[in-house]
Amino acid sequence: MHALRRLGSWLGVAILWLLHLLPNRAIAALGRALGGFLYRFGRGRVARINLAMCFPQMSEGERHALGLAHFRSLGRALAEQCIFWFAPVERGLAMVKVVGTEHFEALRGKPVIVLSPHFVGLNIGGVKLAHMYPNSASIYSRQKNPVLDRLLLHGRVRFGSPRMLSRQDGMLAIVRTLREGGLFLFLPDMDFGARDATFVPFFGVPAATVTAMPRLAKLARATVVPAVTRQTDEGYEVMVYPPWEDYPTHDVEADVRRMNAFIEDRVREMPEQYFWVHKRFKTRPPGEPNPYRKT
Repeated sequence: MHALRRLGSWLGVAILWLLHLLPNRAIAALGRALGGFLYRFGRGRVARINLAMCFPQMSEGERHALGLAHFRSLGRALAEQCIFWFAPVERGLAMVKVVGTEHFEALRGKPVIVLSPHFVGLNIGGVKLAHMYPNSASIYSRQKNPVLDRLLLHGRVRFGSPRMLSRQDGMLAIVRTLREGGLFLFLPDMDFGARDATFVPFFGVPAATVTAMPRLAKLARATVVPAVTRQTDEGYEVMVYPPWEDYPTHDVEADVRRMNAFIEDRVREMPEQYFWVHKRFKTRPPGEPNPYRKT
């Protein structure tokens, strides 16, 4: 069984390699079609639950349309990864535009936490930043599938060799990396459980949100600079926002609320591109049921 799974994984890699030989528009079209399939037979249910919790004012039909648009956007991003894994580096870099680099340049050599929310183009935007700032760093979660793990890691390090830190390395390893100067891409908008988290609203719903960003900013004396990747008709655009002033404060919960509020504003700008397939509300306050559990 293990050998069959590995063979299947390598077959998938071969298909992705062949896919990168197609023109960009053809890859995007195939990806959108794949997304429509995954919405019906994949994690569409999770996305619908998330959308119902975050946008209760929408009709069921509106949420269905938004969920389908999300999966098409996600499918396109997944398919376009083949360009960044297998095509010449120049082809991938040409797909991504970065706006607002003056905010990074003003802090060059200083510790910077790049707040990078989970939009569908996150990894592609991160590749561009890794190329532009070779001393950047990020968190890498090892995958259970060794073939997929190898492929993902290869795709991340071929555009500037960023430092990849494991969550198991702990807070001190991240602080040491930050104090060396450079950018640290931080992705704090996922449910990692109740440990080191506090319940703060996300679209009005209590969400277990890690408190690591304000704590890291304080320990490393780092500046928080948000950067959000948007999928466009031509490719992708990374928008770098001005550095946050007066952050962190002495109120960790208020700092985390500010982070969630910023992400909410970006979601409202492009709701179809947020990562709705993640079980963002799985961890609940005491007494509340898991909304994703089938009854």
